[in-house]
Amino acid sequence: MKCVVQALAAAALFASPVLASEAGDRLAERLYEGTLIEARAETFAACDGGETDACFAAGMTELLGTIEGLAQDLYRYGATTPGTPAAAMLLGMGVDTVAAPANPAPEQLTYEALRTVLEDFVAGMDAARARFEAAGESGDYVLTIDPLRVRIDFNGDGTAEEGETLRAMLEPLGEFATIPSPDKPPPGKSKGRAEAEPVDTTIGFDRADAWWFAGYTQIVASPIDLLLAHGFSGFYDAYLHRVFPMAGLPMQDYSTGGTLFMDEESDAFLADVIAAIHTLDFPVTDSDRLAGVLERLKSIPALSRRNWEAILAETDDNRELVPSPRQTSLVPNTPVTEETVAAWMATLDTVEQILAGELLVPHWRFRQGFDLAAYFTTAAETDLVMLLTGQGALPYLRDGPIADAESFAEANRVFGTEWLNYVFWFN
Repeated sequence: MKCVVQALAAAALFASPVLASEAGDRLAERLYEGTLIEARAETFAACDGGETDACFAAGMTELLGTIEGLAQDLYRYGATTPGTPAAAMLLGMGVDTVAAPANPAPEQLTYEALRTVLEDFVAGMDAARARFEAAGESGDYVLTIDPLRVRIDFNGDGTAEEGETLRAMLEPLGEFATIPSPDKPPPGKSKGRAEAEPVDTTIGFDRADAWWFAGYTQIVASPIDLLLAHGFSGFYDAYLHRVFPMAGLPMQDYSTGGTLFMDEESDAFLADVIAAIHTLDFPVTDSDRLAGVLERLKSIPALSRRNWEAILAETDDNRELVPSPRQTSLVPNTPVTEETVAAWMATLDTVEQILAGELLVPHWRFRQGFDLAAYFTTAAETDLVMLLTGQGALPYLRDGPIADAESFAEANRVFGTEWLNYVFWFN
């Protein structure tokens, strides 16, 4: 179940629409060829002219362009993929690739340059959100596309090659790469035939999914924007040579050293981890930006509500990313029911209360609750160690109702141990 739901999320991330409009038709072709930028101007013009399906295409153009830009920046500065599948996918490398730069001759990185990379990413996600919101306002369109055919130029060489499709990048992950068909057996199963039938990997994107993507942009932008509201140069100097090992960071030449406990490499790595923890005290350098992160977080449940409003109004059933109780789920043995929707809406209610400061976050050390809204609007620093251990949380403690298992009772009852999968899926 978990792999299937994550596959849906990954497929949605790199989706590309096929539209009835001229701009949409050309966009689909260029997405499959990896020539996305060539369709940008005409797609945006069609969106500005009031074609909401073109606005969906424009949103996807911004989203994929932003993801591509981040991947190219990471490649430019020689980011490593230390055994992490998500990072390996982002850089277009195999999951089993050793922790070495994909780029053998990276450019030199500075703290300021890294901040620029992250700021560009956040700005791109916001631009995509605006286009998706315009696409969600109206329009009866279904964009049936195969997300696994989309090509993205990850290394910035000007050509999106066959190995730079989502299908090629997900292939080493096996079942993770499979988008199921409701009338076919789950991945790894067969109907007893000698050869498995080809799996239909298309998804029918529509107006409801525009709201889904708008929410997605804020989910991924929020933690980056939270970091940018702080100064983190100490952490950069102490640890990020582990991510960019050949980009000229201060500790680059000391990834191995003397032996203290085990061996040169292990001891140096342990020392860097300790240094990273020691430097997790970030001063707030932009209080307005920090407060803006709270507004981003508040927009996520609001956009989810718009998503479900559109989903529940649908009358078709065309390979839905997120189905209504009347539609067919792409996830085997996991239909969406009225009970499922009600549990999700109750969860959104609780999340909104937490973000508004009406419901406090529990802290293991205190009887009082942690006011999340007060943190975002008043914090002068974020010391993760001190927040966790207690002293750093003191300014944000107050009396009031505290979120507990009962606050998420409906979600616990309906979703059970699969709740995280539903969070990925429903967004």
